[in-house]
Amino acid sequence: MTARRLGVSAALVDGQLLPGDVEVVDDRVSRVGLPAAPGGRIAAPGYVDLQVNGFAGVDVMAADAVGVDHVSRALATHGVTAWVPTLITASTVETDRALDVLGAVLDPARPRPAGAALPLGVHLEGPFLSERRLGTHPARYRRDPDRDLVARWREKAPVVAVTLAPELPGALPLVSELHGAGVLVSLGHSDATAAQAHAGFDAGARTVTHLFNAMSPLHHRAPGLPGVALARDDVTVQLVVDGHHLEDDVVRVAWRAARGRVVLVTDATAAAGQADGSYSLAGVPVEVRGGAVRNGEGALAGSALTLDAGIRNAVALGVDPVEALVAATEAPARLLGRTDVGRLRPGGPADLVVLEDDLTVRDTVVAGEYVDRGLTVPGGAA
Repeated sequence: MTARRLGVSAALVDGQLLPGDVEVVDDRVSRVGLPAAPGGRIAAPGYVDLQVNGFAGVDVMAADAVGVDHVSRALATHGVTAWVPTLITASTVETDRALDVLGAVLDPARPRPAGAALPLGVHLEGPFLSERRLGTHPARYRRDPDRDLVARWREKAPVVAVTLAPELPGALPLVSELHGAGVLVSLGHSDATAAQAHAGFDAGARTVTHLFNAMSPLHHRAPGLPGVALARDDVTVQLVVDGHHLEDDVVRVAWRAARGRVVLVTDATAAAGQADGSYSLAGVPVEVRGGAVRNGEGALAGSALTLDAGIRNAVALGVDPVEALVAATEAPARLLGRTDVGRLRPGGPADLVVLEDDLTVRDTVVAGEYVDRGLTVPGGAA
């Protein structure tokens, strides 16, 4: 049994910053609130990212198991210790192949790679989307809700989240069915009216995918999906705070309106953590310039954001640092109904991030072991 202290001055415990150091024994947190170490560093639960299409040169839709493991390791270098692989709209052949790979990776009997973030299940972002709000999703693969298709996909891999448009034919029964099965339903890529948005949430949807982006607009006489999401206390809003998806004042307004029910996500692509250049999102060519990821028509196509940067961006806009950290840890874990991630507590897993006082990542700890943050993309991983 090996005990070590993290050397921090405070720790994020149950949504509060608790003064003192943290002790880890083997792969568990043993004690919190010990005499504080100097330096002002903070220990937080490892970050949880609910929307990752790719990372560090790897596109999840096209990846094999080695590529998915690389994403898991690369995410950990940015403080993420749990993530949700996300598949956008594609052909059934491509989606089937990706789900077969992810089903094998997510097999509970498969050992977790050393120093890697834990994939929690699959997020199907499509294909049940509005043809008017597709963003970069290929229109030829969009379709109306199909319960049999979802059931077949759920047999291939554990699907933990589905994004759909509630106004489509057959959407509300599918929302109700998925909600009853414990799958998180998120409304997004939708042209829903306020009434249609309310119907979706009443049927069991509990969140929205990248608020304001690829959805009906907020108008003072037609609040659409974003207005309903912000107004309802039972809806969690997901924000991409990368300086491109949302104007600064929109972030401030959304945070104040939905305080306590915000989740930070990245919508990361293979470009995340990489230099500007050419990449692919589920077979769609994209270009990164100045940190913005765009398709050939110039529309945003995911992001190059890392979650640690998203937290710092939110704080720079005036968000309380503790609230920003909760929005990337406890809040996404709670949305998924997970109690084994996103929390720092005695007896819990030692999946943690150690932050400097400016919220830059100093160390990531996975299963009690420090992660090598000098990771590079191996040949063939892209």
